[in-house]
Amino acid sequence: MNHNRASGEADLGRDPIGRLLFNLALPAITAQIINLLYNMVDRMYIGHIPDIGPDALTGVGVTMPVIMCISAFAALVSMGGAPRASIMMGKGRPDEAERILGNCASMLFFISVTLTAFFLLFGRSVLLMFGASENTILYAWPYMQIYACGTIFVQMSLGLNAFINAQGFAKIGMVTVAIGALCNIVLDPIFIFALHLGVRGAALATIISQSVSCVWILRFLTGPKTTLRIRPANLRPDAGTVGACVSLGLSPFIMQFTESILSVCFNTSLLKYGGDIAVGAMTILTSVMQFSMLPLQGLTQGVQPIISFNYGAGNIARVKQAFHLLLRVSLCYSTFLWAICMFLPQAPIAIFTNNEQLAQFTMWAMRIYMAASLIFAIQISCQQTFIALGNAKTSVFLALLRKVILLIPLIFILPGFFENKVMAVFIAEPVADVIAVSVTASLFFLEYRKLGET
Repeated sequence: MNHNRASGEADLGRDPIGRLLFNLALPAITAQIINLLYNMVDRMYIGHIPDIGPDALTGVGVTMPVIMCISAFAALVSMGGAPRASIMMGKGRPDEAERILGNCASMLFFISVTLTAFFLLFGRSVLLMFGASENTILYAWPYMQIYACGTIFVQMSLGLNAFINAQGFAKIGMVTVAIGALCNIVLDPIFIFALHLGVRGAALATIISQSVSCVWILRFLTGPKTTLRIRPANLRPDAGTVGACVSLGLSPFIMQFTESILSVCFNTSLLKYGGDIAVGAMTILTSVMQFSMLPLQGLTQGVQPIISFNYGAGNIARVKQAFHLLLRVSLCYSTFLWAICMFLPQAPIAIFTNNEQLAQFTMWAMRIYMAASLIFAIQISCQQTFIALGNAKTSVFLALLRKVILLIPLIFILPGFFENKVMAVFIAEPVADVIAVSVTASLFFLEYRKLGET
């Protein structure tokens, strides 16, 4: 991959694995954190709108599961196409890699148009179904209307950025996210307060920021510094190429799409058995889990191009070396995270609340909910490596296994076997994790042995 040498970027086929992982994972982790802050900025400003802040914040909060679903479609394309492009680059087939990029760009465009039309027509009904009330819909629907009009920028920026990272340009991928986040931070107070646009201003600031990121990405992927370019000849969809990308992207799509469904299941069950304080604790636990998983997500994003490229090049020794390093680093981090949750749970909880009753309840719940976080590194390392190797069937099964097959049913089944119903709901998470990790590790061991035979 000498082209990357010329631009000062990573040589996925020859650089030391440890240095590669550090150089690719650090920007990816940073981008994950920036992206989280990106999503929090709107809520921070909206919550301080005079008089209507609390209702407006709740209304925009209702749109979050919908926005997660929209982002999942970007993952369907990017997390299926980017690993396949890396594999083709490793095989020395750059033309095929560029065809994948072009087809994915077209897919993102068509999906964007479809989603925009759907949410403009049915978005209000969807928001009411997701929990908006007659008061909060007054803020949720105006936000969603404007956000839906900018779906194309969201899809293109999220989806195509993965192809920048897939080539080893991790720093440029990080800058893409940072540009959008910085624009959003600057534009939010101008549109919300100075121009008195309220929640509409927050949505407008978001889509303008995403459009800036989109333009930046398109300029890079059509410019002289990129290895893979978007070419008009590759924009015409090919059924085989599209099918292969979608099948591989189904796993991350399911993982993201089901997150909103999972949130609804937890909240409804906890509200039934524990009331508002249990739902409040779950909100904190979800936030802690989301933030704490960012380094693991960044690590897997950093290692994906390394594994995919070297797998395509037939360099199995480097594939195994990259996986071993990913697993060791991930286990160290998950052990550290587990120790904090078990022995110092008050530290992360204090970030979200100073209410003593809620804090005490959440500390008890966290020790149950995060009990198996020690071994979660095995799950995420193996599952993401399946995707990096292009194993679509297994990655889809594993994505369905933990959340759909295990966790969602357990949320409703376990309370029937325990006197403490609230504890039973929280314990569904570690029970599902232990079973899922056991199955994932077993399947990966079989895949690993096959790698040794190639």
